[in-house]
Amino acid sequence: MTGPPLVEHDEARGRFYIDLGGSQAFLRYSRAGPRALDFTSTYVPVKHRNRGLGARIVRHALAYARTHEFEVIPTCSFVRWVMDRENTAGRAGPDETPP
Repeated sequence: MTGPPLVEHDEARGRFYIDLGGSQAFLRYSRAGPRALDFTSTYVPVKHRNRGLGARIVRHALAYARTHEFEVIPTCSFVRWVMDRENTAGRAGPDETPP
């Protein structure tokens, strides 16, 4: 049995992503000053939607931001929705621990 898909971080490209074997689900971000990250967009390929992958990536990215003391600017409406739904206000859930 395999575990949940691994969220990876490509800092050079400003992305958190899950490799889906030939495609990727991802969250794009940009630096918005020395202590802020602007989460600008998310994408999950159509055939992989409705499995919680996008929310998993957002939670991981929020955990990364919290661990590294970045403010989050949720420009992406899906990121805002996850934050509101989970009432995280930039805090990660207990199951998300970034490297």
